[in-house]
Amino acid sequence: MKKSDLTEFAVEEENFKLKIKRESGKENQPQIVSYAPAPHPAQIPASPSEGVSPKPVGAGEQEDNGNYITSPMVGTFYAAPSPDSPAFASVGDAIQTDSVVCIIEAMKIMNEIQAEQEGSIAEVLVENGQPVEFGQRLFRLA
Repeated sequence: MKKSDLTEFAVEEENFKLKIKRESGKENQPQIVSYAPAPHPAQIPASPSEGVSPKPVGAGEQEDNGNYITSPMVGTFYAAPSPDSPAFASVGDAIQTDSVVCIIEAMKIMNEIQAEQEGSIAEVLVENGQPVEFGQRLFRLA
């Protein structure tokens, strides 16, 4: 950190976040702060019998009967590679396990998200540019 004049470094993966910060002007050891993110209020189970699997809260949400593509990380959802490009996956599109369905930006890195299952897109559950949480449903498959 001293060689490159780096004063702060952060890494975030799934349920783990690490942040290292060095005070500028002091030559002592860097301060290391590590913690797991607090659950989003919508993800806190109402009773012990409920799971902690995060779901977006929607009006009139019913029990799921289908397959979903979920976010593997916290970040910002992008439906297309650029604002001028068509969406990776739209309602009615058939997808394969290796089909890229969206991009999630995390810490200025664009991560292409693959479907990891076959089917067709029945519903896109998030808006372009919307922040998403780990495990949040992005697409419902038919």
